[in-house]
Amino acid sequence: MDDVIRVIMDKLPIGVIVYTRKLNQYYTNRAASHFLKRYFLPEEIPQLARRIFDALATASLHSSFPGEVYLCRRLDGSSSNWIFKFFVSEIPGPFVGVFIIEERVSQKLDMNEVRKQLRLTRRETDILRRVLDGLKNAEIAEELEIAEQTVKDHLSNIYLKSGVENRFDLARLLMNTAGAS
Repeated sequence: MDDVIRVIMDKLPIGVIVYTRKLNQYYTNRAASHFLKRYFLPEEIPQLARRIFDALATASLHSSFPGEVYLCRRLDGSSSNWIFKFFVSEIPGPFVGVFIIEERVSQKLDMNEVRKQLRLTRRETDILRRVLDGLKNAEIAEELEIAEQTVKDHLSNIYLKSGVENRFDLARLLMNTAGAS
């Protein structure tokens, strides 16, 4: 069962970091590992985790944190806002988890409609979504588990179908189209 859970967690499109009481990172899924390669984790994250563990120890979790715990930040080097959502488990733990969620440009577009309009394949749409979210070809290749040259080939097809020559023009075309609808 642990192997099944690990596969599911590693395939999640959002990052997950799980802390133990000693504030060691007990578990980091694949998406969180990618995040940590690109950005520094805001210092408030371990501070909040420590406060949650302290509240658990004094049985004051619900009075100290009466609702959901979120932290929103724009990080250096990112054009996106990031949401860090905390969750707490007392069994088997205790442990504190953090979901790392990026507010992405591609989330603002109806990608199915874009796919239809540009007559893109599903794989080209997968590539386009990641291009719009600011990933480099190597990062797209790693995330989709394909060769970087395959990413370049798909991008060439996308440029041809959309009548643009580069990522910037592609993003501008799609954002202008989305703004007009």
